[in-house]
Amino acid sequence: MKRQTKKVTIKWYQWLLLLCLSVFQAKGQFSADSLYQLGNYSAAINEYAKVGSNEAEHQIARAYNAMGNYDKAILQYQAIIKKDTSNFLTPFELGKLYDKTKKFEESEVIFKDLTRKSTDNPEFFYYLGKAQKRQLDYDNANRALHQAVLLDSTHLRSIYLLGKYYVGVEEPSNAHKILDVGLRTAPNDLALINLKALAYYDTSDYEKAIPLFEKLLDEGERKPFLYKKLGTSYRDSWQFEKAKETFRSLSKIENEEPDAYLGLARIFMKEKQLDSAEVYFLKSIKERRYIFDNEYSSLGRIAKEKGQLKKALGHYTKAWKENPSNPLHYWQVCIMADEYYKDPKTKLRHYEKLLSDYDNLFPFLKERAEKRVKELKEEIHFSKN
Repeated sequence: MKRQTKKVTIKWYQWLLLLCLSVFQAKGQFSADSLYQLGNYSAAINEYAKVGSNEAEHQIARAYNAMGNYDKAILQYQAIIKKDTSNFLTPFELGKLYDKTKKFEESEVIFKDLTRKSTDNPEFFYYLGKAQKRQLDYDNANRALHQAVLLDSTHLRSIYLLGKYYVGVEEPSNAHKILDVGLRTAPNDLALINLKALAYYDTSDYEKAIPLFEKLLDEGERKPFLYKKLGTSYRDSWQFEKAKETFRSLSKIENEEPDAYLGLARIFMKEKQLDSAEVYFLKSIKERRYIFDNEYSSLGRIAKEKGQLKKALGHYTKAWKENPSNPLHYWQVCIMADEYYKDPKTKLRHYEKLLSDYDNLFPFLKERAEKRVKELKEEIHFSKN
C-alpha cells in the first residue's frame, strides 16, 4: 500500500513539474512574443532562447530576419530543418530569405523540393519561377510561373513576370494574353497596364497604346519614359500638338530637357518645319551631358534637305566623331562627301576608310561601298588616259 502511494506521489510531482514547466514556457513565450511584436528583436531572441521550444526556435530565425541579420537567420532556419524535415513553413521562409538575399540557386533548390511535395501551392511555383528567371533559365521559369497562374488565375506577381518577359522578347500576342488574365482580376493595376501599353507601343499600335499611357499619367505616374513613349505615340499617329504638349511636360522634369528638346525637334522634322527642328536639335545638344551623335546626324539631314551640302557634311562628321563606333555615321559622311566633293580621289578615300575601319559593316552597306570604290577607281583610271 505504501509503495503504491509512493508511486502516485511521484507521478503527481512529475505532473506538477510538467505543469510548472509549461506555465514557465508559456509565460516566457508570451514575454518574447511581446518583445518581438514591438521590434525589440535582440531582447526577444534572448527570451526565446530561454523557452527552447520548436516555435521559439522558429521565432528566433524570424527575429534575425526582421533585424536584417540574414546570415544568422539562414543558419537558424537550416538548423530547424535538420531537426524536422516534415513541415513546409520553415523551408518556405528560408526560400524567401534566399530570394531576398539574391541566393537564387539556393532558393531554386528549396522551391523545387516544395513544388514536388506540394503540387497545388501557386506561391511555391512563383518563387521557383522567379529564382530560375534570375538565373536566365527562362523556359523552366515560364513553366513554373504558368503553373502558378493555372493554380490561381489571380496570382498577379506571376502574371507580371510573364508579361514582362513576353514584352521584352517582343511576343505581343503572348503578352496580351497573360496580361488580360491579370487585368480581369485587377483592371486598375498600373504595372500590368504599363506592360500592356508597351506591348501595343512596340508593335506601333498607337491607337491602343495612347489611352493606356494617358491613364498611367492620370493616375499620378510621372516617370520620364511615359512622357517619351506617349509623345512618340502622338507624333507617329500625327497628333502633333498633343505630342508637343507631352514633350514640353517632359522638359519640366529635371535632367530630361535634352530628350524633351530632341522629341520636339523630331516632331518639327515630321511637320517639315526644318528651321524649328534645327533650333530644338541645337538646344538638345546644348543641354545634353553625354554624346549627342543622333542630334548631329539629324542636323545633317536637315541641312541636306535644305541643299546645304557642306553644312550637312560637317554635321555628319561631328556625329561620327561623337560616336565613332557606329558605322552608319561614317556611311553618311561618305554619302555627303560623294555629293559635295568633285575630286573622285577625295570621295574614294572616304569609302576606303569606311571599309578598312569597320569590319562589322552591314552586308548591304559593304556591298554598296565596294561597288562605289570600284566605280571611283575606274573613273580615276580613265581620267588619266
